[in-house]
Amino acid sequence: MKQTVAIFLISALIGLVGGYSYFQLGGAKGETNAAQEGKQETAQSSQPSASTGDGNGADKTANDSTQDGNMLQQKGCLSCHSVSKLNLQGGTTGPDLSNAYQEVEGKHGKPVEEFLKAPTSAVMSGVIKSNPLTDQERAEIVALLKEASEK
Repeated sequence: MKQTVAIFLISALIGLVGGYSYFQLGGAKGETNAAQEGKQETAQSSQPSASTGDGNGADKTANDSTQDGNMLQQKGCLSCHSVSKLNLQGGTTGPDLSNAYQEVEGKHGKPVEEFLKAPTSAVMSGVIKSNPLTDQERAEIVALLKEASEK
């Protein structure tokens, strides 16, 4: 029994150290690549010939929302998160940010703007540390999240 508990504790410790290492070292590299891909996609979607619409205006709305989410793409947020209320499809690793403007304070004890300066979650701490936001970028992201929460 003691051997089983010891093996479990050692395995859990290895898992925690591995996860921490991944997000501090490997995750930073992944975020940088995701941010670069987001910039490339943004550049392509801003070209007039990139539209694949059927003329009914639905794609225009999606493209407008994509343009609105430009900062979220540039900073790599959409590699893990979506913002469904703004029609911004992204990764599924992180939660949908449609209600983050209202929910972050309840979950993390600080308003979303403060959370983006100094996150209280381990994953986001690593992400922000490796890819910090300027005051202007943070303001743009907060404005997008506020817009999403009001829809």
